[in-house]
Amino acid sequence: MKSHTPVGDQLIGSAVNALNQARINDEIFTLSRQDIAYELACKEMLKPRDFVASPGNILGSMSTKHGEIAEQVEVAVRNSEQAIEEMLQDASTFRATFEGVGRTAPQDYLIDGMDVQSKFINGTNNNLVHVLKHMETYPNFGKDGSFYHIPKDTWQEIQDVLDGKPVEGLKSTTIEAIKAKVAEIERQTQRPFADVVRPGVSDYKDVQLGKIDETLDKHDQELARQNDAKRAEIIDDHQPSLAEGMRATAMGAAVGGAFALGTGIYRKYRDGKNIFRGDFDAQDWQDVGLDSLKGAAVGGISAGAIYTLTNYASMGAPFASALVTATKGVASLAHSYQRGEIGLDEFTDLGLIVCAESAIVGAMTVAGQALIPVPVLGALIGSISGKFMVTVAKSLDGKARQVLQARMDEFARRLDAIEQQVLNRILSEFAALGELTKAAFNVETNRQLLEASITLAQAHGVEDDKIIKNADDLDAFMTA
Repeated sequence: MKSHTPVGDQLIGSAVNALNQARINDEIFTLSRQDIAYELACKEMLKPRDFVASPGNILGSMSTKHGEIAEQVEVAVRNSEQAIEEMLQDASTFRATFEGVGRTAPQDYLIDGMDVQSKFINGTNNNLVHVLKHMETYPNFGKDGSFYHIPKDTWQEIQDVLDGKPVEGLKSTTIEAIKAKVAEIERQTQRPFADVVRPGVSDYKDVQLGKIDETLDKHDQELARQNDAKRAEIIDDHQPSLAEGMRATAMGAAVGGAFALGTGIYRKYRDGKNIFRGDFDAQDWQDVGLDSLKGAAVGGISAGAIYTLTNYASMGAPFASALVTATKGVASLAHSYQRGEIGLDEFTDLGLIVCAESAIVGAMTVAGQALIPVPVLGALIGSISGKFMVTVAKSLDGKARQVLQARMDEFARRLDAIEQQVLNRILSEFAALGELTKAAFNVETNRQLLEASITLAQAHGVEDDKIIKNADDLDAFMTA
């Protein structure tokens, strides 16, 4: 019984709960940051919408305004995707910007501090012609790390030509002209074509005035999908894991060993030996050391079990700790009973005591949201302890189960009609779910039992202002 003290398990449970809570808090914090990043991305995508809302302010004729539209879309989409992917919290770290760029400057925008000129011209060959004309006007452009953006579909068509793939709609003379212009760009810049001329985020048709709203809608939908994927990734990264379970086990071993060491030293002190005065001999150190090793081993196992119960059985840490304590205690008692070291009466008495803590925690979780008279709690706890003991000690023989059932019936006879109704609700829920622990944390059952507990308290004459009816009442009671 001493080796199965609930104090140590509750300490380990508190440590495991802190580990769980730290992970949950970090998940909430990270999801909050992702929400801010998505909001930032959505604001960035409003900029091209505002830009195209006033076509008269866009440079060029109606057939060429798509050039500036492409620039706005390029910067907004790149920054929005960056915000979601890197979880940006403000616009100060956007890699694409118009800041410091004149509207008719050699560059249209900056990406990672490098000058970029956007050329959205109809026709693949014509697009390359305009690139070469720009290089003629600004001879250093393309040589110093600056580069050009052209429509994504145009760039892919050029790449297919260079790779020798068949391109529908292009004459052989056009293909040769494309190859010649690519070679000229590489000759002038002394850089690979793919470094000097890169694909933008848009196809040529996507940035036309009649198409741009649909294009922006598609980008918004894609950004929403990317954000959902990031949120799912964050949630998945914060799920209980084997690695964290191992950390919990190691932490439990440390707590269990330290707790065993402390209690061992205290027991020796009660026997008249003070560790700080050098009273320990070799045997004392051996006793304390062995107890610490056992405590560490049991603590590690307990922590692993509590971690599993809290994360995979929706169980609160206090109840999980109590469950682990009861499981160890009843298993030990059952072993002693089967070996004939204790009798049936002692087994049932000690077993009910071991399970009482779990029953108390479970009863308080399920039905303790109102002030229930102490005599009723005694009967309820006795009944639930018996139920729990049978659940834990599955190896009980028929005789032991009959004796235990008789004890449970005796407890039940002490309940009046309303009290019996509360017990029946608890036990019926246990039976329906198959596990007592699941019932303790079933939301709907808790709601129903809250109503029943209020009725029970009123029936026993508890003053109305002392009955805890909801979360606000509970908060007021706990802080009073």
